[in-house]
Amino acid sequence: MSTMTAPKDELVKLAESRMKVAIAENTWTDRQKLALTCRILFEGGHDSGLAGQITCRAEAPGTYYTQRLGLGFDEIRAQNLLLVDEDLNVLDGGGMANPANRFHSWLYRARPDVNCIIHTHPLHIAALSTLEVPLVVSHMDLCPLYGDVAFLEKWPGVPVGNEEGEIIAEAIGDKKAILLSHHGQLIAGATIEEACVLAMLIERAAKMQLLAMAAGEIKPIPENLAREAHDWISKPKRHSAAFDYYSRRVLGRHNDCLL
Repeated sequence: MSTMTAPKDELVKLAESRMKVAIAENTWTDRQKLALTCRILFEGGHDSGLAGQITCRAEAPGTYYTQRLGLGFDEIRAQNLLLVDEDLNVLDGGGMANPANRFHSWLYRARPDVNCIIHTHPLHIAALSTLEVPLVVSHMDLCPLYGDVAFLEKWPGVPVGNEEGEIIAEAIGDKKAILLSHHGQLIAGATIEEACVLAMLIERAAKMQLLAMAAGEIKPIPENLAREAHDWISKPKRHSAAFDYYSRRVLGRHNDCLL
């Protein structure tokens, strides 16, 4: 079949149909995918001591998996993850969850579409957050974030109270991400794979923005083309393929995370 004269919309549909067949689904459990995410983000510069939380919904309503307070992202394994309820009571595992996980409970309550939350303080996001300016998306690779990043301009303090949970849940609205001034970033993903890929992307976006701001004025990209790119790149199969690639990259050094 010749495609050399086919219009763009037909080529997009053809590529999507081929992806559904050509890209296989991974077979890791949610615990393993969450542990892989911790190692991927560690290698991607998202670690900041013990700061940051990564969670995903568990089987029972109102419960989720998260890492144990006291362990860094590079120490997380499938077996040392905690199962907690929305009050952060540990239902399975040893130790305690990070008290700042409380705002995850508020976001899960507000967003039934969210199944994985990643909150981290990577260097370039943290640096950008001190300027109290929104994230600017003006490059093709960053378009999965186009129109999907909220901004909380005023820092409400450490997110261990219910007030912070309400503020952050309201500020992010229905978007996939939020830049938190003087703090960090948060991703609200439909899947673990999507959340991990967007977390890697938002740190790259902040780094790119800081470099561009230092060189001159950032020019906007056309909205219609940006939204087209957003929808094209933001396919579950593409997120899955990217997550699998990131996983292959880290498993050579972090194969203990699956245990």
